[in-house]
Amino acid sequence: MKPNIVFILVDDMGYGDFSCINGGLSQTPSLDQLMTESVCFSQQYTASPVCNPSRACLMTGRYPHRTGSIDTLEWRGLERLALRETTLAQVLKNAGYVTGLVGKWHLGAFDMRYHPMNRGFDETVCFRGGMHDYYNWRLEYDETVVRADGRYLTDVWTQEAVSFIERHQKEPFFLHLTFNAPHTPLQAPEEDVRPFLEMGRYTKGVSTLYGMLRRMDAGVGRIMETLRSYGLEDNTLVLFTSDNGPQFGGEGENCLNRFNCQLRGAKCSVYEGGIRVPMILRWPAGVEGSRESNVMIHSSDWFPTILSMVGVRLPHELRIDGVDISPVIRGEEGKTCTKRFWQWNRYTPLVTCNAAVRDGDWKLVRPTIPEAMACPCVDPWLRISMYEPERLIQNGLLQEPEPERQIPDPPQPELYNIREDPLEQSNLIDQYPDVAHRLLCDLENWFEEVERERATIPDVW
Repeated sequence: MKPNIVFILVDDMGYGDFSCINGGLSQTPSLDQLMTESVCFSQQYTASPVCNPSRACLMTGRYPHRTGSIDTLEWRGLERLALRETTLAQVLKNAGYVTGLVGKWHLGAFDMRYHPMNRGFDETVCFRGGMHDYYNWRLEYDETVVRADGRYLTDVWTQEAVSFIERHQKEPFFLHLTFNAPHTPLQAPEEDVRPFLEMGRYTKGVSTLYGMLRRMDAGVGRIMETLRSYGLEDNTLVLFTSDNGPQFGGEGENCLNRFNCQLRGAKCSVYEGGIRVPMILRWPAGVEGSRESNVMIHSSDWFPTILSMVGVRLPHELRIDGVDISPVIRGEEGKTCTKRFWQWNRYTPLVTCNAAVRDGDWKLVRPTIPEAMACPCVDPWLRISMYEPERLIQNGLLQEPEPERQIPDPPQPELYNIREDPLEQSNLIDQYPDVAHRLLCDLENWFEEVERERATIPDVW
């Protein structure tokens, strides 16, 4: 029988949020156990330092710019995954898998053409925007809207994931479980927050966030136990990763700054702390576990790799950026891609802002331009997206033009040797100007290519 696939994607979780890595600051026993049984990738890079572009890449194996999914603002349609794109769920469904999405979607919120059921998923329990209340929720069970019933949202995801496995235990399935924890709003059951508040070591914000992780971790443990109870544990490919690095910032008791292995930057940044995220892979029947891999891997690689590992042919017509790394995962000789690119800012992409290229040990960074990162027009649209999406479903996307902004000249690029300086503390651009020039040209050429492809997406897509 074909192996099952459970791909767990969490929201804004960093390396330092695992209790086995942070020395017990948090409480994640289920994930810690999963790490001991799995291949753990220490150089896994997400495609973007924010969520929906990263998710677009995971679903397509392509850089997010190519897909049209460039920013988190669903009320402007900037998160939409272009309809011409082929998703991993579509390919697996065509190969005989039952496909299910449980959790956050964020690849097209207010138009049924972008609903996950029209992008390859047979069954869905989801919200389609970027963030959601954990108690006052509005979910879509396939095409039926269901309102909050008193349960905590993370528990709903866990129960629905368990139910999906139970329904399809006798046929190959692909379950994409996308916990929105520990993304804001900071909400968690009191019994999960209390242990951290009582320690007196953390702000209320971090205590609540660790409580959210604690509850999500229990859900992961329950899902693994469900696989065991139905005899599916050995022949299920389980993957666990985060869409981007941890969210930091906030003031006073709301401050979310916490341990993340001293990596520079956080969510929204192309420094390591924003794009280098944990990845755990467990498949006892197919891959030797209990080991670490330091091969550089990019989110785009998982599309062809998962297909290869489960014996499904990659459609020849697809033009993807990812590389099949399954031989490397098995400890064999195989191809990897040593050059990868990142770029993200608000509204219209700028190659001079918050962009990076890594080639082997070298990484060139274009630092942020604060004026290009600002997003002045969030209220009231974020609230409407969370609590009144019918308003946008019925009336369409926000038609106001992009805010006028004066973008100053960019800061100078920076150059780092990631092998020798993984914390990005020593800017070597003056010592190696030729390397910096080469990488800068590579970055600009890549950006021109992916933006040219994005420009071919129809205005109404």
